Amino acid sequence: QLVESGGGSVQAGGSLTLSCRVTRVQYRGGNCIAWYRQAPGKEREAVAARCTTEEGIYYDPSVAGRFTISKDNAKNTVNVQMNSLKPGDTGMYYCAAGTRRVGGYCPIGEAMFDYWGQGTQVTVS
Repeated sequence: QLVESGGGSVQAGGSLTLSCRVTRVQYRGGNCIAWYRQAPGKEREAVAARCTTEEGIYYDPSVAGRFTISKDNAKNTVNVQMNSLKPGDTGMYYCAAGTRRVGGYCPIGEAMFDYWGQGTQVTVS
């Protein structure tokens, strides 16, 4: 149900934009959408998250100031603009969707999400 796109290979300092397309029901239903990154040999970690209908946003400290998560109402997508990319940003990027909240905010724990995309590879050299 989730379709990611936009991965690729870039040099350090470059930019990429990832897109996660969700269903219309998910988008209008106020789902939380999170972007996760899994580097080779490491656990998957949340890098950014937001709700499709509210403005609260989460960024991992390692990407704050470089990544921007946004939503496109016309396309039912949640995108992440990644600037000033570093080799440490290399990994498989997944988007996830779910309706659960923690204290009224979107969670970032993997178990809180019901739907996952297939992933898109980002390589920074």
